Amino acid sequence: MTAGRLLDVVRGRSGAVLAQWIAAQPQPWRDEVTVAAFDPFRGYANALRTALPAATRVLDAFHVTRLGFAAVDDVRRRVQQESTGHRGRKHDPLYRIRRVLRRGHEHLTDLAWDRLLTGLDVGDVDGQVAAAWIAAQDLRLIYRATNRQDAERRLYRWLVHCADSDLPELHRLARTIDGWREELLAYFDTAGVSNGPTEAMNLIIKKVKRTGHGFRNFDNYRLRLLLHCGVDWHTPQPTRIRGRLPRLAA
Repeated sequence: MTAGRLLDVVRGRSGAVLAQWIAAQPQPWRDEVTVAAFDPFRGYANALRTALPAATRVLDAFHVTRLGFAAVDDVRRRVQQESTGHRGRKHDPLYRIRRVLRRGHEHLTDLAWDRLLTGLDVGDVDGQVAAAWIAAQDLRLIYRATNRQDAERRLYRWLVHCADSDLPELHRLARTIDGWREELLAYFDTAGVSNGPTEAMNLIIKKVKRTGHGFRNFDNYRLRLLLHCGVDWHTPQPTRIRGRLPRLAA
């Protein structure tokens, strides 16, 4: 996709499918691709490395943030199970703040802060959920760095913090992020490129699919999507007809 336009629709979501599609494109087109943003999936990364070796690969910031909050959810569920002996229920203190735990700290109101601190005081006796929440917030703050050098320092401190913790969920998260170190830091070399436009296009695709109540024929599905999302229709704007103002009632 370029300039908010859908390029094609193919079957499958594997790295091999992506590599085959890129290889089928003309060489001049491939040479013009300089940056590629993607989700943290090794299949896509390997396909881009093979098919577009000169392009800079950027790990999408939204998905990095989501990995951090997913680790918070994992810690919350484990602590909840260990302390209560069952899955979260609506009156459990940690379960009641599960949505607050997934917000950025700058978006919390005073009421949300009170709910968060109360739930942690009652349900997080050992402070494990709080430690994971702080790590997730610090992971988000890496993207507030002013340049790549600043981001590298923040990332290093964050990795050390996770390694020094006693939480297996943070250890696993740190290994995952460290494996994507170069792709994460490439965000600061490309003026903050992300695959946000791709996600926006996916929402439009899902809307088209819902409007059609699903598609059994893939060729028809592909054609509908390309006509709706892949063509820049230069339709002239019709002249607005100025009608007579309605007569006021006596």
